[in-house]
Amino acid sequence: MKQIQGLILFLLISLFATAEDGKHPALNTAEKANYLTPLEKDVIYEINLFRSNPARYAEQYIEPLARYYDKKILHYPGDRSIQTMEGVRALNECVRDLKKASPQALMYPSKELSQAARKHQKDQQKTGKTGHTGSDGSNMRQRVEKFGKWQVRIGENIAYGNSSARQIVIFLLIDDGVKDRGHRATLLHPAFKLVGVACGLHPVYETMCVMDFAGGMAE
Repeated sequence: MKQIQGLILFLLISLFATAEDGKHPALNTAEKANYLTPLEKDVIYEINLFRSNPARYAEQYIEPLARYYDKKILHYPGDRSIQTMEGVRALNECVRDLKKASPQALMYPSKELSQAARKHQKDQQKTGKTGHTGSDGSNMRQRVEKFGKWQVRIGENIAYGNSSARQIVIFLLIDDGVKDRGHRATLLHPAFKLVGVACGLHPVYETMCVMDFAGGMAE
């Protein structure tokens, strides 16, 4: 049943013409979210591009990166080289997993979730810390609940040191060095329908991007 639903979703998306900027309008759910930066909108688009067809995304955008590994160093094309923990093994495992994954519903931007993500991003921009705990001791749930009431479930992904939306999403999907592949699981979770994104500077890793997810939000 899930495979049939995924096929229907993919066929519907394929009916839309590609816009001048190369984006499928059906996937560009954040286009009119004026509280997001262009990069933050691109992150949501990239998540939707992935979720609409995980297998094709893996084949088209992740699998080709395997040739750029030199032991545990990934010479990312067009960008700086990255020291990984697992090397190409993590990428290959990711590709196998995504080729078996079912398409999921598109995600839509949430102003409230973006405010929660922005609070954490601005905090770590000052402190230089990483992780999901704020300098005031707050956790993701406490930050989200400052701006609204979440529904079903919530989750948070944070990426450090990436320069583009595609790189952000790909690195979270590969999840190098994360034993339970929790970032990948969050991006694939069928319960998540809304996402808030906040990308900015980080004093140690130069850049960071916080993504807060929820099944729904009430102000």
